[in-house]
Amino acid sequence: GPHQGGKLRQGTACLSTIPGVSAGNGCGHTLLTPHSGTLSSKNYPGTYPNHTMCCWRLQAPPGSSLLLAFGDVDLESSEHCAHSSLLLADPQTGTAYGPYCRNSVPSAPLLVTNSSTVTVLFNSTSHRSGRGLLVSYATSQHPVRGTHYTQEYISPDPPLTMCFSVYCPAGCKDIHGDIWGNPRQGYRDTSVLCKAAVHAGVIADELGGQVTLSREKGITLYESAFANGLRSKRGSLSEKRLVFHKVCCLLSPACDDVLEVVTFNASSWWHEVDVLGQDRAWVAERAALSTTGHSWAAEPGAKAAWLELDLGTRRNVTGIITKGSSEQHDYYVTSYHVSSSRDGKNWRPYRGSSGQEDKVFEGNADSQGEVSNAFIPPIVARYIR
Repeated sequence: GPHQGGKLRQGTACLSTIPGVSAGNGCGHTLLTPHSGTLSSKNYPGTYPNHTMCCWRLQAPPGSSLLLAFGDVDLESSEHCAHSSLLLADPQTGTAYGPYCRNSVPSAPLLVTNSSTVTVLFNSTSHRSGRGLLVSYATSQHPVRGTHYTQEYISPDPPLTMCFSVYCPAGCKDIHGDIWGNPRQGYRDTSVLCKAAVHAGVIADELGGQVTLSREKGITLYESAFANGLRSKRGSLSEKRLVFHKVCCLLSPACDDVLEVVTFNASSWWHEVDVLGQDRAWVAERAALSTTGHSWAAEPGAKAAWLELDLGTRRNVTGIITKGSSEQHDYYVTSYHVSSSRDGKNWRPYRGSSGQEDKVFEGNADSQGEVSNAFIPPIVARYIR
């Protein structure tokens, strides 16, 4: 059976020797960072393949230890988990945890190790059933409280409107599960909590982080929205709903206010002459979201078009909402980069929380709906382009 804290058995060495990397043909959705991450078997939550393996090497910063949350371990039963198994090993101390499968599950949903390095090894032979595995982890500085599933995070039930805080690991955006609702209304309480937090723009998927939320009285209908690369579903009445709070909102209700734009500028604008010979100018000033009628549009055929906003003074910019122009034309922007400046001359491209390359924001798929994207971390600047 499984032996917690037993000595590492022969043949459990990880093929991947690079921290934060997975190796093998049985790896599913994986996002590994030094402070938190998410990993799953191939096809999860569908049946995992026959004769496959995956090895993940988790590496936390020196001086910290890893905590692993078992969201789901559903590997077909076999004696000593010989056909399909999950085995965790601490190469620093030679300690092993497992093997685990359906008839030999982890004794608790949370495994606290005393090591900054853990290898996770998944193996399968021939089998007929099993969803595979979904595991998340965090470090001792950011303890993960439960799994990706809402009921794990908020049990026991807090009173209505009570604020509470959980830590969401990196990699929640692409896990299986639905969300209903949007940042303005809140989310149906059956939504996958951490995935909803990414949709709401309170954490970046590539980093994870601490989330503050309250559970409040439910509403009759939750409207669908596209935000931060995720589409939520339209949902029916629920008894309770999840409402996410940005830290500044707990101190001041003004953190989600729409910022006033003093001046709009653009690389070019379209001077349209319609079939009746009437002129219409798609100038930069028409880019404000509340503008009725046609919007801003660059000159047809323009390369590297840009729109620039002058906020009048340095402001803390936490996100952007875009919408197309449905006025006679089905026009919209599908993706975009963002740059900022404090003086209007020297521009800095926005690279997001990863800081590695310029972030490409996913825009609109039609001219009707609004799409939200959060800036995590926020931009402090006077000019946004």
